[in-house]
Amino acid sequence: MSGRIFQNVVLQIKEATDRVVGVIDGEGTVISCSDLGLIGKKWPEYVGHINQADGAITAVDGRTFHALGGWGSHFDYAVFTMGEDEVSHTVCSMASVALNGAKNYYEEKHDRGSFIKNIISDNIMLSDIYMRAKELHVAPEVPRSVFLVRQLEDSDAALMDVVQGLFPDRQNDFVLSVGDSDVALIHQLPENSGEKEVQRMASLLEDTLRVGGDGRVVVGIGTVAMHLRDLAKSYKEAQIAIEVGKVFDTEKYIINYENLGIGRLIYQLPTTLCEMFLVEVFKKNPIDSLDQETLFTIHKFFENNLNVSETARKLFVHRNTLVYRLEKIKKLTGLDLREFDDAITFKVALMVKKYLTSRGIDA
Repeated sequence: MSGRIFQNVVLQIKEATDRVVGVIDGEGTVISCSDLGLIGKKWPEYVGHINQADGAITAVDGRTFHALGGWGSHFDYAVFTMGEDEVSHTVCSMASVALNGAKNYYEEKHDRGSFIKNIISDNIMLSDIYMRAKELHVAPEVPRSVFLVRQLEDSDAALMDVVQGLFPDRQNDFVLSVGDSDVALIHQLPENSGEKEVQRMASLLEDTLRVGGDGRVVVGIGTVAMHLRDLAKSYKEAQIAIEVGKVFDTEKYIINYENLGIGRLIYQLPTTLCEMFLVEVFKKNPIDSLDQETLFTIHKFFENNLNVSETARKLFVHRNTLVYRLEKIKKLTGLDLREFDDAITFKVALMVKKYLTSRGIDA
């Protein structure tokens, strides 16, 4: 964002007060000030104080600061006034209102990133998307993939900076901070590219961030958006992919919405309905009556597509031993896992149980 926008407002404020008023960016550099001699000065030592203030006014070393509104936990710009008294506090507060207004107006009019943020956040009317896209020279009808990158572990590195480094084309790609630990990537796909290209991009993100020491990350993928108006839907799908994957695919770090299968359906069901389902399925004994060895056997049986011989081989047991275990399960639950319909019912029940557990419900 151009410092000229702030400077115009600062010079107007200068006419109403004798206090020095200015703006610093997220790195502590003075980019605008009523005292022209301060422009370009670097105050990185105040960045931490401003972030810790969490949007409130804070005074440090004879200066009063107030972060301007933005996305994420780290400020992009902050207003400052010289002095720590009540007058400085008031001037800083009033200057923040004026400068925030200028910032928002500029972003709404000229910032392509804010335009895309408004789309994925459903903060813009559909009728306005085409007009704004034309003003900002953003192609409305090209295929774009939406990735949501979530950092699962704390890291010293800035997630957004790493992703921006991987996708530096700011004309066609948008890297947006959408939370304390989330970064959204809207990537314009090459012509005639398909699912393989989307998966390749997701793997590049996950591999680079993991190797780069940025802690464990998970990447959610929405369906390809063929028009700007489809970005909000795709972004929501990427969010759902991560949330559903957190329950049903805990071993995966790349989760595609299109591959969620029945887990997506279960995740959207009311918990009361899920509890009723478990009660109906396990009339004879609750699912908790099965010990860990039995549950492990069941999972292996499903992994091997209900093949008794192959499952026995993977479990290093005799085929008859596995058959005995399956008979025991049938006796306890009333479900014969060798029968396809019963196997489907049991598989869904296990997923429902897992879903309820993730919600803190002991069913």
